[in-house]
Amino acid sequence: MTDALKRLSEEGVAIWLDDLSRKRITSGNLAELIDQQHVVGVTTNPSIFQKAISSGDGYEQQLADLAARKVTVEEAIRMITTADVRDAADILRPVFDATGGQDGRVSIEVDPRLAHNTKATIAEAKQLAWLVDRPNTLIKIPATKAGLPAITETIGLGISVNVTLIFSLERYGEVMDAYIAGLEKAKERGLDLSKIHSVASFFVSRVDTEIDKRLDALGTPEAKAVRGKAALANARLAYQAYEEVFSSDRWAALDKAQANKQRPLWASTGVKDKAYKDTLYVDDLVAPNTVNTMPEATLEATEEHGEIIGNTIAGTYEQSRAELDAVEKLGISYDDVVQLLEDEGVEKFAASWNDLLKSTEAVLERLAPSEG
Repeated sequence: MTDALKRLSEEGVAIWLDDLSRKRITSGNLAELIDQQHVVGVTTNPSIFQKAISSGDGYEQQLADLAARKVTVEEAIRMITTADVRDAADILRPVFDATGGQDGRVSIEVDPRLAHNTKATIAEAKQLAWLVDRPNTLIKIPATKAGLPAITETIGLGISVNVTLIFSLERYGEVMDAYIAGLEKAKERGLDLSKIHSVASFFVSRVDTEIDKRLDALGTPEAKAVRGKAALANARLAYQAYEEVFSSDRWAALDKAQANKQRPLWASTGVKDKAYKDTLYVDDLVAPNTVNTMPEATLEATEEHGEIIGNTIAGTYEQSRAELDAVEKLGISYDDVVQLLEDEGVEKFAASWNDLLKSTEAVLERLAPSEG
């Protein structure tokens, strides 16, 4: 074992766990990760809940009660997922208090089928915040075109947000703008800006997966030379954009009103290509005021053999731009890749949600009490 997780925390990277299940809560595992492995937050998504609830571990009694009440499958899912998030938030509450609200947070996502519906996303965000009823919750809203005004309005209501499914630098700029516009609304409404937090989840590994696939199809030495470089370059340029936006004159006025910067969060940090080191998207994305949300396998790999050598983003911007340009010069369209990844991300989460609805409906029917 190394002290890599401790060093990562000391470099200003908040370590969040990209997973949640009732078993993880009730067994004491989540508390153990917080106590021993520097975990200071939790992220969830529809795929994570689909996997957890479908396993059935720890959900039987609540499902039986919901079946007895004859609730709809939609209501059942919301009762189950918000219960898990509420319990995890309670476990993380000491971290939340100790960090002044910056960490100790648990994310829960709006229904992914609403990704292209602004009004419904806002309504769902308000409902989830009310249902969980914990100050250390983040409501996840996807960074689709329809999601942007929903982010502004939700932040403007004083609800903290995790903006998810960000792949492109252009869209990330729009996300930061949406957050700042939301804070300006909240300020006009007289809300305490110091209580409003946000992270922007910039997805990493999927960028390499898609671009590497296209590079491999080319099969040239030039294509091979840039393999596995695009995702890091993209994320590092996102951090450059973050530095620029949150040192602007527009931000200065909000900074005076005690507003919090929207931290970049590195998501999808599990390495999918075995040719790369399994801690690539941790070791090489170290910079202050960031979050890295890791699946447990990546957390363990980092603990065992992560190489944390300080800030690995500073001074990389010129090289990162050159690496993305090299991909473009080979005929691979950056804009095409990131749009495809956003579309696929929305579709995958919606598919997981639909799978969860079907499997839960089957359990509710099985457990439903007989008439009379």
